[in-house]
Amino acid sequence: MSIILVILIFGIIITFHEFGHFIVAKLCKITVNEFSVGMGPTLFKFVKGETKYSIRLLPFGGFVSMEGEDSDSEDSNAFCNKHILKRIAVVVAGSFMNLLLGFLVVLILSGNQEYITSNVISQFEQGAQSQAQGLQVGDKILKVNGSKTYVDNDISYVFSKSNNATFDFVVNRNGEKVLLSDVDLKDTQTGKIKIDFSITALEKNAPNLIDYSARKTVSVAKLIWSSLADMVKGKVSLDEVSGPIGVVQTVDDTINSAKENGISIFDAILTIIAFLTVNIGIFNLLPIPALDGGRLLFLLIEFVIRRKIPAKYETAIHLAGFGILIILTIIVAFNDILKLIGV
Repeated sequence: MSIILVILIFGIIITFHEFGHFIVAKLCKITVNEFSVGMGPTLFKFVKGETKYSIRLLPFGGFVSMEGEDSDSEDSNAFCNKHILKRIAVVVAGSFMNLLLGFLVVLILSGNQEYITSNVISQFEQGAQSQAQGLQVGDKILKVNGSKTYVDNDISYVFSKSNNATFDFVVNRNGEKVLLSDVDLKDTQTGKIKIDFSITALEKNAPNLIDYSARKTVSVAKLIWSSLADMVKGKVSLDEVSGPIGVVQTVDDTINSAKENGISIFDAILTIIAFLTVNIGIFNLLPIPALDGGRLLFLLIEFVIRRKIPAKYETAIHLAGFGILIILTIIVAFNDILKLIGV
């Protein structure tokens, strides 16, 4: 069931991604030859205008085929013949839709929560060290150790990643930014970090839900970006990287944990969808050949030098990048299998 669920989740996320490319291409009057939901053999199709719409057997996602996308074309409405800003809009639209889907899913999750929170301090425990060292009720925590905080989870994340219990805070106090350095949160009894203040809960009305969901989505994106940066820096080992097989195990563990703790399985699945769609949206914008970010890089180079890079060279580079991505996917999948069997 987890395998089927992961296939459906990735199918929904990738379909949203491709729909982003499709709708912006249509708005820019670019010739779209086909918009497909799913991959493999065609189950159902119809043609409207110049576009063939199809549903295919394998629910692994979908694709958009645009005229002049990977080669030159004499069609004036081909992708390659449109203004560069329109081509950039089409390329980034897929990732934008992923982020939009993430926001909508977080909005649903926020609406299901008992309450939503801010990053404003509401109260302190009796004898709180943080209050004695300068924090006050009503302070809006903007940064902790230089890391921006959009929701309360950002604050907890910085605390959990720290090797010591001393932190620098930047807070908004009565409209002014205040820096509080070396705030010691070490519990004198246990020697561990102790969060001795509470965060303000917000009324669950439409403006607060939208604002919180937007900040939460940015927080997830920030976490993913930070993780990618750690990978580049070598701070993350291969054992901590998962592909689709690892995601199946994560989904299975999440569902079992939700059952054991009386948590809504629906909300648990939505949380995974939100994380994955934001992850895919950001990853696709990385300047790697074969990804949208690689195409965007070529377009930005064209914008700067004021001339197109020959299609044959760009296509060759994207094919090479695709080959490297396939090899990395196989390595990650093999590692996922080793983790599953306990090797």
